[in-house]
Amino acid sequence: MSPLLKISNLVKSFGGLRALDGVNLAIEKHEIVGVIGPNGSGKTTLFNVCTGFYRPDSGNIILDGEDITGIPAYETFARGLVRSFQNPRLFMGMTNLENNLVPPKGQVGERLRNAPFTKTWETQEKELAEESLDIMKMLTLDKVARNLATEISGGQMKLMELGRSLMGKPKVLLLDEPTAGVAPKLGREIFHHIDDLRDNYDLTFAIIEHRLEMLFDFVDRVIVMHRGKIITEGKQDEVVKNPMVIDVYLGG
Repeated sequence: MSPLLKISNLVKSFGGLRALDGVNLAIEKHEIVGVIGPNGSGKTTLFNVCTGFYRPDSGNIILDGEDITGIPAYETFARGLVRSFQNPRLFMGMTNLENNLVPPKGQVGERLRNAPFTKTWETQEKELAEESLDIMKMLTLDKVARNLATEISGGQMKLMELGRSLMGKPKVLLLDEPTAGVAPKLGREIFHHIDDLRDNYDLTFAIIEHRLEMLFDFVDRVIVMHRGKIITEGKQDEVVKNPMVIDVYLGG
């Protein structure tokens, strides 16, 4: 069985800096994979290249058997490869429910010829709103569904990013530091939600996270990056004992 996401010999340079230097990676369906490494190791660049924010200089990205190398971000999203950001990018002038209704694909009311005719899209809109409210309830956000995005906490914004991503029907979710800036208790709650979502929605995750004590309790395996390369990967207990990891990441 082929991996759901396969990355081969991926290279990306910025001027004289090679941010990705021949990255090879395979993620199986239903996995939760942690991506760790020191600052500047290429983790976020990897996510940006995979999701079409940057074009790679060379290499290939295969999602569910389809080559998506170099296609723009809206196309990778349409194909089911979705990412979140370390700093949530919500529409602050909209309610949280309205934020959740932006990502769904194939919305009939978004077509100019349909927009004036409510009956062509109101049923779909109600169904999407119900789906969104179900997701928000699962993420304990239902009580703030009608609040503006400016009126919720930083931790709730992180959960909103997660819930909004789900509305786009992803196959693979790339999460960039989903617990950054939140209290440890809420951080663990976020990871429990991720674990539940994996099972309930048959999702696959790759997660950049610096809180290793939290990440290691939830992932199936860990990938370690340094200077644009993957230097090792494996189970959590194997990775932390690896001399290279101790040297470049854990500080010897």
